[in-house]
Amino acid sequence: MPQFPVRALTLGVGEPHPLPDAVLEDVASTLHLIAGAVTRAGYQVQTERLSTRPMLTDLSDWSPASIVSYTADLQRALNDLDIAFCSLGPATPNLGPGRSELLADVIAGHPALSASALVATTEGGLDLRAARAAARTMVRLARETDRGFGNFNFAALACVGPGAPFFPAAYHSAEPVGPASLAAPGATARRAQGAPSNLTVALQGAGIVAAALDGGAELPEVTERVRDQMIEDAGPVVTLVEGGAKEYGLEFGGIDLSPAPHGDDSIVAAMERAGHGPLGGPGTLALVAAVTAGVQGTKLATCGYCGLMLPVMEDAVLARRWEENRLGLDQLLTYSAVCGTGLDTVPLPGDSTAEELADIICDVASLALRQRKPLSARLLPAPGRMAGERTTFSSPYLVNTVIKPLRPGA
Repeated sequence: MPQFPVRALTLGVGEPHPLPDAVLEDVASTLHLIAGAVTRAGYQVQTERLSTRPMLTDLSDWSPASIVSYTADLQRALNDLDIAFCSLGPATPNLGPGRSELLADVIAGHPALSASALVATTEGGLDLRAARAAARTMVRLARETDRGFGNFNFAALACVGPGAPFFPAAYHSAEPVGPASLAAPGATARRAQGAPSNLTVALQGAGIVAAALDGGAELPEVTERVRDQMIEDAGPVVTLVEGGAKEYGLEFGGIDLSPAPHGDDSIVAAMERAGHGPLGGPGTLALVAAVTAGVQGTKLATCGYCGLMLPVMEDAVLARRWEENRLGLDQLLTYSAVCGTGLDTVPLPGDSTAEELADIICDVASLALRQRKPLSARLLPAPGRMAGERTTFSSPYLVNTVIKPLRPGA
């Protein structure tokens, strides 16, 4: 049985900000130990990640300068602890738009740090001020980071709760969530002033869908095959990581089964194996829905999005379909109604205004509210690049592609 890479082991830190060095050392050591056990079991662990309680909420009485200074110290500590990814959680609407825009200063120059802005909740609906502030943050990150890459570490969230492994949406709950998982003898469950620390996991699961759909499949068969393949390949990972969490006194938060792509390991190529034509043509929406139904039908302990991820610039075949003009923003939003994560790593003209970005964010948030599902917007305006030109990112996580105008026909 093939073993698909573990995309992320994410430890949610229960302690509030500011995080003392001793806490960071403890959680980093625990994460490294669990990752080592997963590696010894034969899996490739691509990333080890920390997610925290919403930093701006914990530090709501701190000055902007003090917060930026703290995050610089945090970046240095993470470097020393060999932790390359840490999500600081969302700016929430109650904090006001100025706090959201502060995240541009937090992310710029601190490559390990991710953050987000919560712009809509099922209880409070869409917060237009928060959406506009998130858009202004995106504009600043495009201008103030190399080629605008800072926006890779920032997203606007709609109806996204805590406890997911994928970045930049990941954050840990600040509220108690019930009794800690039973720990092994001698282990002590880590508790703080909120929820206990927990552990979640995500696979690079595009290959799982490829294995399921190899040789072609009709729509009902797509769902059955994807479900069964997910159980077969992800089930042992759940058992393994849950055991590691128990051994070290962590809650096990579940697995996000969203079949993430990476470059040539393409979810679009996997779906096209079903034999329904290139992504973007007639029948694509039905195929997306069928795959998503399989992902969501496993009865495994899940968390996060658990839908179909279509990140334009993280998937070589999707980037090519985008460049071939087989799909655009509106189609991706339509697919989000029956699947995954919203708009992810979408290349945009460098002169996109905050008002235009806010409109896109509001579209995503409105769909999330209507469908009562978590969606996010990670948009990548490319500074100095116009519609019709190609992006020039140098990140190993991104595939360069053409930039389209925000308005068809423009």
